[in-house]
Amino acid sequence: MTKKEQVMAVLNGKRPDEMPCGFWLHFPAGNEYGQAAVDTHLKFFKESGTSLCKIMNENTVPRQTEINCAADLDKMQPISHDDPIVLREVELVKDICREMKGEAVMLITIHGIIASAFHALVGVDKNFEENRHILVEYLRENPAGMKHVFGILADYLEYLSAECVKAGCDGIYYAALGGEDFLLTDEEYAEFVKPYELQILNAVKDAPVNVLHMCKDHLNLNRYKDYDVPVYNWGVYSDNPSLIEGREVFGADKIYLGGLDDRDGVLVDGTDEEIIAAVHEIMDTFGDKNWILGADCTLPTDVDMHRLHVAEKAATDYMK
Repeated sequence: MTKKEQVMAVLNGKRPDEMPCGFWLHFPAGNEYGQAAVDTHLKFFKESGTSLCKIMNENTVPRQTEINCAADLDKMQPISHDDPIVLREVELVKDICREMKGEAVMLITIHGIIASAFHALVGVDKNFEENRHILVEYLRENPAGMKHVFGILADYLEYLSAECVKAGCDGIYYAALGGEDFLLTDEEYAEFVKPYELQILNAVKDAPVNVLHMCKDHLNLNRYKDYDVPVYNWGVYSDNPSLIEGREVFGADKIYLGGLDDRDGVLVDGTDEEIIAAVHEIMDTFGDKNWILGADCTLPTDVDMHRLHVAEKAATDYMK
């Protein structure tokens, strides 16, 4: 089986000849787009052996106007489909998918409306903790203005997602924020976030492999219960529900990606024996069906590829 066939076997309830996996990381600066980005992606895909090949999206939504308070939300303008952040990413997708020739499952990284709002409103010059609290503050001070912003971002992300699938991707890796139970209330999430995220996901609902990555800590997974994607992933080591607990929320017929820590633990600094034991423990408790080996989120940029190979082989050996 090719790596793509292995993934599709899992999605169709069949047994692959090897356990598919999904691993990714942020590449060093200078590899955001162009030929450098193509070469770096292809090198990582080959060396890691990942079955889910996630194309990174390091383009941040441009700040069109200075937004210093909640009232400024009303000033945001639509993002052109011809904006460089769209054209660059679609071209990158075309180039990488052409070189991969259908060998593996190709996913485009789509930063959700909240992460995109960070870029557009307060920018990457602030830290994450500041960003998420500023966003909640603005939302509560100017609800209509925040819906205006989210609507613009949803239209942009809907278009980008659809264009990347047309360009060769098998689906999107949608990175969702807002599920943290200590920020937005359930009612705020349902009103301000969910409709726009469903708009984006609906645009690519016919793509064969869409992954919902639920970012950060203290997640209320029930907020995502009816997002209806085939593959779910979240940080089980970030004060969040386990894979088994998540399966109780989303259902046994869905596919679950992950199991290993991304920044600490055996995949980062363990011995081969510890990596093997950790993978086998996951499979002992969760099982080896409807599961794809992976980590909570992005791995360290300098992670040793040998560690990924050990984990991949451990999962495949367990199946036999």
